[in-house]
Amino acid sequence: MAKTVIIGGVAGGASTAARLRRLDEKAEIVVFERGSHVSYANCGLPYYAGGVIQERERLFLMTPQKFRDILDVDVRVDSEVIDLDPAAKTVSVRERSGREYAESYDSLVLSPGAEPMRPPIPGIDDARILTVRSVPDIDRVKDVLDTARPERAVVIGAGFIGLEMAENLWERGIAVTVVEALDQVMNVVDFEMAAPVHHHLRDKGVGLYLKDGVQAFVRDESGLKIRLASETELLTDLVILSIGVKPDTKLALAAGIELDARGHIVVDEFLRTNLPGIYAVGDAIVAKSPLTGKPMPVPLAGPANKQARLVADTIVHGPRKPWKGSIATAVAKVFDLTVACTGLSEKLCVREGIPFRSVIVHPGSHAGYYPGAQSYALKLLWNPENGKILGAQAVGRDGVDKRIDAIAAHLGMGGSVHDLAEFEHAYAPPFASAKDGTNYAAFCAENILEGLTNSVSWNQVEAWKVRGALLLDVRTPQEFELGHMDGARNVSNTEIRARLAEVPRDRPVLLYCGVGLRGYLAERILRQEGFTDVANLSGGWKTWQAATAPQTNPGSYRPAQQRPHDIMHDDTVSEGSGVPENLPAPVGPTLHVDTCGLQCPGPIISLKKAMDEVAPGTRVVVKSSDAGFSRDAQAWCNITKNRLVSVTEEKGIWTAVFEKNRPAAAPAGLTNPVPGMFVSGDEATIIVFSNDLDRALASFVIANGALATGKRVTMFFTFWGLSVVKKREKVKVRKDFMGRMFDMMLPGNANALNLSQMNFGGVGAWLMKKRMAAFQVDRLEEMMAAAIKAGVHMTACQMSMELMGVAREELMEGVETGGVASYLEAAGTAGINLFI
Repeated sequence: MAKTVIIGGVAGGASTAARLRRLDEKAEIVVFERGSHVSYANCGLPYYAGGVIQERERLFLMTPQKFRDILDVDVRVDSEVIDLDPAAKTVSVRERSGREYAESYDSLVLSPGAEPMRPPIPGIDDARILTVRSVPDIDRVKDVLDTARPERAVVIGAGFIGLEMAENLWERGIAVTVVEALDQVMNVVDFEMAAPVHHHLRDKGVGLYLKDGVQAFVRDESGLKIRLASETELLTDLVILSIGVKPDTKLALAAGIELDARGHIVVDEFLRTNLPGIYAVGDAIVAKSPLTGKPMPVPLAGPANKQARLVADTIVHGPRKPWKGSIATAVAKVFDLTVACTGLSEKLCVREGIPFRSVIVHPGSHAGYYPGAQSYALKLLWNPENGKILGAQAVGRDGVDKRIDAIAAHLGMGGSVHDLAEFEHAYAPPFASAKDGTNYAAFCAENILEGLTNSVSWNQVEAWKVRGALLLDVRTPQEFELGHMDGARNVSNTEIRARLAEVPRDRPVLLYCGVGLRGYLAERILRQEGFTDVANLSGGWKTWQAATAPQTNPGSYRPAQQRPHDIMHDDTVSEGSGVPENLPAPVGPTLHVDTCGLQCPGPIISLKKAMDEVAPGTRVVVKSSDAGFSRDAQAWCNITKNRLVSVTEEKGIWTAVFEKNRPAAAPAGLTNPVPGMFVSGDEATIIVFSNDLDRALASFVIANGALATGKRVTMFFTFWGLSVVKKREKVKVRKDFMGRMFDMMLPGNANALNLSQMNFGGVGAWLMKKRMAAFQVDRLEEMMAAAIKAGVHMTACQMSMELMGVAREELMEGVETGGVASYLEAAGTAGINLFI
């Protein structure tokens, strides 16, 4: 009778034991688990902490007693294997009581898993710094949440588990901040696909610090502080450490089992180690990827369970069915969003030197005319030489998982974009469109392969601008007015045939629209009219805007009870009116408009049409499934002078209530007011033209003072003033000759500014800083940080940037770019306008 010993009783280990018994009723099977629990759902731990899973027992799929009763498997918990002797085929075991003994085996399966990383950061051993990997871990977290009732929590690390913990802490009413050392959350997806998650965290009031690691944890009389690399300090009651895991392979190393450079157990295609009779599965192994051909760890529960099945088959029947490797398909819930991926990302293709092309589309979760349709972003990558699918990523509220599953099935079988274009899915209006988003992405890929279009990614726009390309916005004038790329020209795709003379033939043309479709239609027109150097922006304005907007959300502590997307401006209204109940009844009638399922600009166009048809005082209630509609609604009202009464969100449906205003009278002496302008006196604008230290100081003293009096403040940095908002660290960007000359002659950042008077070769500036310190006056950089944190809207003049060779990458975090219209919009409503 063969005897198999399994080390590790979770996921891979438990599944191996169950499969072995089903294959061989006579086999002796012993499972050692150093913890007190086996076969538990560690992926469900965050949801138990948040109360979504209320009963602790539901985390346990099997118990030692069930293993004994159902499968006749000997499971020994609280039993740690401390040594193994491959020659004698024995393992040494230590029980929690201290008793030690040896156990023999014929076959040995290693499923040790991984353990959370705890780098040697000062103060990391504080009792309020917890990890989430095992049942004891979550028990400690749950105990702190239930007994200490923390008000603030910081999650270090923004991978899947980190963001799931952030969501569940937030749901319990705790103010949450997430800190991530990389420039994005969820590093398994590409930056532009993570950008919607960044903005969603901001919408939820979750603080987000990117590109900022932890320098130290400090405990003092005020509580636990986290000092970041940027010198920012966060005061918190609880820290969840989720910065990754490392394979728990110390036992394997001591036994002479081959490991890779990162400590993973090396296995062959039958999951055998280099030692006879010893196998390994799960998070601790590294196996060859079917996509890169290189060894790659995949710490996911799905592959671990499938590996366990194959190992059991090999032990009983011999090596007949190999492990083909994992394509790394994963999914996570992040608040109201679903984020999923399969295969290779763009960044991984670049790192491995794998040729690829990609496209981003924004299809609907089901037919747009059926209620409740919601858009999602889908990125598809393929090999440009043969069309083979390389990977895919998707982000959205509904339907994301099944699209990634469909692409993963094609990818796993070596399918191409042509196969995906012909993929026959189940179709009915409540479930999908006749042409599903997966088909649509494949159609776009085929168009690129056939030369019908040239697709450009969001991060290639600047390179096209350097080439002197015309940015041609083919959206409607109303959409263009709500926001557009600096320097873009607006010619609607429906007018482009009649306005071909406005499109230059002697320079490149980069087209963009809302999500990419209208840009493609315009591109086909231009190409058939003889234009050759022309391209369409993949994912359109929607992707570009999300990826280029500020990604962080520093200093935000808002729990679930203070959701910032629920904007209310009044008191109460009767039930059944269709208007949120805490708003007053409208003075005039109410018109309801359902735009769910419409892509941008559909909701705004429908809103405008409705507002044009109703009388002043009428309220228009618009429902939309487009997450960007909440921001567009406010911008539209700012421009049109109508009133935004409220914006609420429930289950991915946004309800915005507008009230049509009577045309405002122009201020005295103003015969041609700027559209949307009103005089309120509660705003201040400052044009910062100078790069002198004293003038910059004055600008921020005034800005912070205006904030303190309750005013909204906009600062517009132009020409020499651009030096004030450049990053302190040098950023490598390609510049032309004049750009390099400006770089050499002008101050590199705020710390390098000179005084306008008595500078004395920099001595004067140094003395001024010393005197400011003596009088406890904040340094300029501190004033700037305080202004950004407090909500000052800082805009760098795009035209000045182009003239002076300043790249967007050189600007500080929190500084946007814009043209003169951006300043004029703010100035038109300001009671104070200053030029410094």
